[in-house]
Amino acid sequence: MGGKLARYFGLNFLGSVMAVFAGIFLLVTLFDYIEMMRRTANIPNVSTLLVAKVSLYRVPQVTERTLAFCVLIGAMSCYLNMSRRLELVIARSAGVSAWQFITPALVVALLLGVMATAIYNPISAMMQERAKRLEAEIFNSNTLGRPASGGTFWARQRTPDGQAIVNARSSSNQGVNLGGVTVFTFDTAGRFQERIEAKSALLETGFWLLDDVRVYAAATPPSDRDSYRLRTNLTHEQVRESFATPETVPIWLLPSYITTAEHAGLVAAGYRLQYQKLLARPFLLASMVLLAAAVSLRFFRFGGVQKMILSGIAAGFLLYILSKVTEDFSKAELMHPVAAAWLPVLAGGLTGLVALLYQEDG
Repeated sequence: MGGKLARYFGLNFLGSVMAVFAGIFLLVTLFDYIEMMRRTANIPNVSTLLVAKVSLYRVPQVTERTLAFCVLIGAMSCYLNMSRRLELVIARSAGVSAWQFITPALVVALLLGVMATAIYNPISAMMQERAKRLEAEIFNSNTLGRPASGGTFWARQRTPDGQAIVNARSSSNQGVNLGGVTVFTFDTAGRFQERIEAKSALLETGFWLLDDVRVYAAATPPSDRDSYRLRTNLTHEQVRESFATPETVPIWLLPSYITTAEHAGLVAAGYRLQYQKLLARPFLLASMVLLAAAVSLRFFRFGGVQKMILSGIAAGFLLYILSKVTEDFSKAELMHPVAAAWLPVLAGGLTGLVALLYQEDG
């Protein structure tokens, strides 16, 4: 009987989480598609199919970030529905404790976390990289001649020819390919020489290969070129520090990226933080189950259901704020990546565990 009851609780929890995840996936897909349609409205020769493909590639990574909240809301929904149907009352009258209610959900949450880290993360990273390439093809076709204000990625390099500041609106292949590129060059004395606008840039050994280029120099009219070689001493590892996004690297490749960065004398804080966050994900989902159980095991006839739901949502929101703060500290090298990734897990898990101990065991 105990095994059947555990399977029943576990399957109910799994169904609730999958329903919440599917709803969020559909909403994110819809909103992202509408936003992409708005952004591409003035760009010619962009089909709705291409826009839909970009949105579909972008959505998995967005939903991956919301997985913890899906587990939190799914667990609350599961336990509140079971309490409303008096199933928890009957189980308690049969001698089943709250810890036995929670154990199947904890096991399922851990398994979901392992699958999300080992399988879903590599898929979402691969699709996000494809989305960035498609976005570069769509949006960089009209960037030539525009100023670099509002750009996202920046890097500075120094060579025997002088200095250069590189700006790019988009990045793919971990910073090796750039889109919407603007370069400001200076001589060895620090005097401005020219501004270079390019549709794209590819990092080769010892130089950037710029494509579809327009050069603006002082006292001379702008000149267009098919390609342009900009000398550089930046390596692939150094470029990753400025242009790459760790979220586009699958978990199986993160250790090699970290090792390569260490051999190059770089910090690679973003990659280390991402790796620790992925390792901590199964335990983060388990801590969400504990938080949800702490606010949703109360019987409906006692009232206060609205307060329980609000307190659960507030706890998840505070945990999200804590995770963002620790991430920022880690990226600024003010906190070790291990502490930044695991502190929210410990805070959420211990809070839920203490609350449950107080409610159930006095």
